[in-house]
Amino acid sequence: MSENRDRMLRGELYHAFTPELIYARARCVRAINNYNNAGDITRRRRVELWRKIVQDETEMPPILADADDDAAQFDATDPWVEPPLRADYGFNIKAARGTFINYNATFVDTCRVTIGARTLVGPNVSFFAGGHPLDPDVRQGTQGPEFGKEITIGEDCWIGGNVTVLPGVTVGRGAVVGAASVVTKVSWENYSTSSND
Repeated sequence: MSENRDRMLRGELYHAFTPELIYARARCVRAINNYNNAGDITRRRRVELWRKIVQDETEMPPILADADDDAAQFDATDPWVEPPLRADYGFNIKAARGTFINYNATFVDTCRVTIGARTLVGPNVSFFAGGHPLDPDVRQGTQGPEFGKEITIGEDCWIGGNVTVLPGVTVGRGAVVGAASVVTKVSWENYSTSSND
């Protein structure tokens, strides 16, 4: 792993348009295209394709004879993610067991995006863990640096539809984020946010 990628993962300024990171994003696009275009498939196959996106190499459990039982065993280990979705890298997404992520989720996963167990994410939610310098002399388009900050969503949260979560945000356990909110700062446990919190 290059120093540039290390800087990205640490949330420092880095350059996104280097061969290593261009390749990493292209790998993710291929994996997501397979996921989004898979059609009507089993829960097992959906999990296999999800794990390719996030580069989770955990061994799959044995196939059970009963299809419903086979599907149910993934409830204890994996999230349920509705297609379609988009992500930059995939490997920085950590969604825990029992999590439901509805369709049209977007992950700018420059840094880690963690979603806790049993959290519900509505449709059209965006997790933006990456950003650009505010100074245009530093920004410089594709030639300039970017940065990132981790996003952490706690267990048992409910993130309403059309929510945008910005870099560096932590949403505490049990919190509710109202539909169409733009979350720019920490949201503590059992605290409901409304638009522009």
